[in-house]
Order: sequence, then structure tokens, then C-alpha cells
Amino acid sequence: MTVFWIILGVVVVLFILYIIAAYNGLIRLKNRVDSAWAQIAVQLKRRLDLIPNLVETVKGYAAHERGTLEAVVNARNAGLSASGGSPKEQAAADNMITGALKQLFALREAYPDLKANQNFLALQEELTATEDKVSYSRQFYNDGVQRLNTKIAQFPAVIIAKRMNLGTREYFEAEPEASVAPKVQF
Repeated sequence: MTVFWIILGVVVVLFILYIIAAYNGLIRLKNRVDSAWAQIAVQLKRRLDLIPNLVETVKGYAAHERGTLEAVVNARNAGLSASGGSPKEQAAADNMITGALKQLFALREAYPDLKANQNFLALQEELTATEDKVSYSRQFYNDGVQRLNTKIAQFPAVIIAKRMNLGTREYFEAEPEASVAPKVQF
């Protein structure tokens, strides 16, 4: 009989240790996803802050390209209004900005002086670096979301997640049109 109680005690202790490890693992994954989302927000904000400088630089060279410049400004405003929104809303604004920036960068081919402008080149380089950081941050976030969502869906962690009111997270998804190069005609 004593052996039974010892085995039962060991099983109970192991179960409690598992619950603690599972809880801590879920918290770690949740915090990693939250941190990754914050990094996306930082990079998107940085990009939004660079856009007005780029638009002002281009205005001097391509004054009659008003439609393209307005599209960039409107995309930036949509990005600002989507700040703090869901990943789906942020992704839609991000896709709009990416498309507008592609059109803006396509203008440099029509304006040789613009290609040589140091301000434009520096801003373009900063935006390109920021785009790379956004892309990396998006991938890091989506990887974290995938890990968290998988862990939440697995038994018995699903029970602990429900007790914690921890639900699945949305992926930050780009629309297929965001990867298509713009067509600019003069």
C-alpha cells in the first residue's frame, strides 16, 4: 500500500510540474508574439515617418506626377489610421503603402535628375532597408504566431490555454497584389 501512495505522489508531482512548464511555455510564446508584433509596429512607423520626406524630394522633380504622389500620401494616411489595428487591418494598409512606394520608385526612371539626387537616394536606401526590416519582422511574427497557435491547439495545453483565456492569433498576411511590380506609363 505504501508503494501505491509513493507512486501516486510522484505522478501528482510530475503532473504539477507539467502544468507549470506548459503554463510558462504558453506565456513565453505569447510574449514572443507580442514582442514580434511590437517590432512590426516600430518598422511600419519608421516607414510612415520617412514617406513625407521622400514625397517632398520627389515633388521638386516630378511636379506633374501628382496622382502618384497623392497615392503615396493617401497610403501613408491609411497606414497611420490602421496603427494599433488587427494584423489584417495592418496588412491591408501595409500592402497599400508597398504598392504606392513601388509606383513612386518607378518614377525615378523617367527623371534622370531624380536618380542623381542625394536626398532621394538616401531616402530610397532608408526605405529599402526599412522594407527589409518590415519583411523580416513580419516573418518573425508569423513564425511566433504559428508556434503559439500550434501549442494552443495541442492537448493538454489547450486546456491550460482556455483557462488563461489565450486564443489563437492572426497572421500578418500580404495580399498577392503586393508582390506585383507596378506599371508606370508616361
